[in-house]
Amino acid sequence: MRHLSRHAWHAAGWVFVALGVIGAFLPIMPTVVFLLGAAWCFSKSHPHLAEKLYAHPRYGAHLRDWRDRRAISRKGKISAIAAMTLSVPFTALVLGPLFALIPVTVLAIVGPWIWTRAE
Repeated sequence: MRHLSRHAWHAAGWVFVALGVIGAFLPIMPTVVFLLGAAWCFSKSHPHLAEKLYAHPRYGAHLRDWRDRRAISRKGKISAIAAMTLSVPFTALVLGPLFALIPVTVLAIVGPWIWTRAE
């Protein structure tokens, strides 16, 4: 079971890396959040891969800030809250006003939590 678990963590890490890469190109998807998930999964399966993510020239500082201090940069906070805010009218236009309550709820719960993290 332990052997299978390591493979599952490894596979999950690569899924998160793939989602993070997609997020790097699509403004509606986050990147760092998925890379944090990947680093966490890799830390349980292949720690050297987690260290590669922490050493990444572009995203490594954000990952290390979260790992070491549970900190989110001011730019990251603004970007996350702006993306959640923009998802409200987008969801209302695409799916209807009732479905817009989903991103409103996420914004109301997650937005203040993000804003109150250390910088």
